[in-house]
Amino acid sequence: MQDLSKISVIKDLLTRYGFTFSKALGQNFLINPSVCPRMAEQGGAAPGVGVIEIGTGIGVLTKELAARAQKVVCIEIDSRLLPILEETLDEFDNITIVNQAVLKVDLHQLIQREFSGMDVVVCANLPYYITSPILMYLLEARLPIRSITVMVQKEAAVRITAQPGTREVGAISLAVRYYSRPQILFPVSRGSFMPAPDVDSCVIRLDILPQPAVAVKDEATFFQVVKGALSQRRKTLVNTLSGSLSLSKGQVQQLLDRLEISPTARGEELTLEQFGQIADAIYALKQI
Repeated sequence: MQDLSKISVIKDLLTRYGFTFSKALGQNFLINPSVCPRMAEQGGAAPGVGVIEIGTGIGVLTKELAARAQKVVCIEIDSRLLPILEETLDEFDNITIVNQAVLKVDLHQLIQREFSGMDVVVCANLPYYITSPILMYLLEARLPIRSITVMVQKEAAVRITAQPGTREVGAISLAVRYYSRPQILFPVSRGSFMPAPDVDSCVIRLDILPQPAVAVKDEATFFQVVKGALSQRRKTLVNTLSGSLSLSKGQVQQLLDRLEISPTARGEELTLEQFGQIADAIYALKQI
């Protein structure tokens, strides 16, 4: 069994297959041997569980997932890695690799086809440049999955898991909390990768909620309110919402007064429930 966390082993593999790292794909391979076992275990890989991995690298996390789970389906966009993975994963017969961009995969169909009768989780070391689009794609699809465990840039981890009402909160924080219960599991230093990135990372897990955290009349309006309220952090709700929702400042002020929300408040000060109340009031107003 190859030790895929050893730099000498990685260099030998890459040299033999003529592989070079792609900056465009955000490729950084893990070389810290303690990280992937923790990710696999805390991410829910276990007997009777199917795992979707997004981005395999040379298979260091894949091996840990396959050793614990019933089945692993890897979605890997870089076809240059396929012959390497044939070698590094040859001891496992419970791995399927899909050579495609994850945003183009019909994940409902994939889960139905590959994981019949299994609980399903997602576990991945995500490229920094596409972290938010992938997470929102997974959440908005309302997949029959239990959790999403991913390694992301430390700054992104703080923002994604931020509590409503704190300075760190952003639109992604609220969107994530609408669909899931997020938490930071553990930090990962930049020296754990080859090549080393310029920033540290964190592993986070999003435990999927059976129902959205707040009940709203219209989700499109809810997310429009969230995005608008947090688009210009220094501005008050009256200014941000009137500008983004085609309402007059007077209309917004009356609406906020009725909900007993200060018109001088800023988006980062609101709870998820208050965003839901504003969205419902705006949706009702627009139906008149």
